[in-house]
Amino acid sequence: MHIVIIGNGISGITAARFIRKAADHPITVISAETDHFFSRTALMYIYMGHLTYEQTKPYEDSFWKKNRIDLVNAWVESVDPAAKTVRLSEGASIRYDKLILATGSKPNKFGWPGQDLPGVQGLYSKQDLDNLEANAPDNRTCKRAVIVGGGLIGIELAEMLRTRDIPVTFLVRENSFWSGVLPAGESAMINEHIREHHIDLRLGTNLVEILADDTGRARAVTTDKGETIDCDLVGLTAGVTPNIGFLDGSGIETGKGVLVNRFLETNQPDIYAIGDCAEQREPIGNRRPVEAVWYTGRMMGEAVAQTICGNRREYKPGHWFNSAKFLDIEYQTYGWVMSGKNRGPRELHFHWRHPEKKICLTLAYDSETRQLQGANTFGMRMRHEVFDAWLTEQRSIDAVVRDLRVACFDPEFHRDYHPLIARAFKEHEPVNA
Repeated sequence: MHIVIIGNGISGITAARFIRKAADHPITVISAETDHFFSRTALMYIYMGHLTYEQTKPYEDSFWKKNRIDLVNAWVESVDPAAKTVRLSEGASIRYDKLILATGSKPNKFGWPGQDLPGVQGLYSKQDLDNLEANAPDNRTCKRAVIVGGGLIGIELAEMLRTRDIPVTFLVRENSFWSGVLPAGESAMINEHIREHHIDLRLGTNLVEILADDTGRARAVTTDKGETIDCDLVGLTAGVTPNIGFLDGSGIETGKGVLVNRFLETNQPDIYAIGDCAEQREPIGNRRPVEAVWYTGRMMGEAVAQTICGNRREYKPGHWFNSAKFLDIEYQTYGWVMSGKNRGPRELHFHWRHPEKKICLTLAYDSETRQLQGANTFGMRMRHEVFDAWLTEQRSIDAVVRDLRVACFDPEFHRDYHPLIARAFKEHEPVNA
């Protein structure tokens, strides 16, 4: 049984590895991004000089041959489910018995004039990183960058550019950074933190047009505030969308992504979709139908491998969690802590912020049962397994605050903030705003 996987990111490679552990089927992985799998989340550290590209590859180059996983460096042009073939851009075709679509995402573009000019780019692929090295190698070549979109990729790109002393203007559509995800207190703290890092944060500001110079390169942007901002680089970081354009006309049903059931099966026999490009026909709890998250891609890869190898397994991601960095503030989230516009009538928040440092904690709970619904931490490390267990056992907010030390994962000799948090909890008034 020949298994073909399109995409060599975390989802596709996890599927390949777990299939190989369970069976001896021929496996072919197709990708034109890079010859070998690398850690996409480490891209920023290559530009910042903390890692080399070679150091972002979890496996030696010999690993793939040793494990009999064939790698094909090519773009896929189309898929023919009836003939069970994948057609490559250079004209060759590869036949499959089982096909896994793991093609990831691509940066969003919203039809801005000038969005395809040289000097305009996203930050998702290895090619994007290479373009960034060409477009912004230093602050002489790139005297200013404008970043459009206030999400996690945007803040990463801003941090990367600032390490080379490149001035950055950050255009954020919302009136506070990531306010569609974060509660107001947390979002306000991140606004302060961004500005303290000498980033020109423009809230409530939309991109109107990207202007070209005489050579056709980006030279400036205009905003809905009537401003023209000179720049040499425009970073488009207003989210990502599934990379599925090559499936047009294939008969594989798509929405925003490739539509799948809980077993990650598409409407076409023997074709599966996993990772950023997959869209659940019915969302799982509060989760979005498309989840562009590293760990869910890994879980999907393992689940589909089990199914293909005869151990049919449903994709069950469990409690939501994620982690990220806002410059030098570490962020963790467990369960559901909704922003103001998404919060239900029974969701209350206990929010604590350190009086001097950029450290805070938000616990979301049910107003009637006092059951913990979720937690956000900034500047404090918590143990994932502890919060996961608390959410499963439906622990009360009171018990969580009482036992918070059990969850803390900060280094030895790190200051214990629990007494401050416990004192504030006794005095807090529930917030639902």
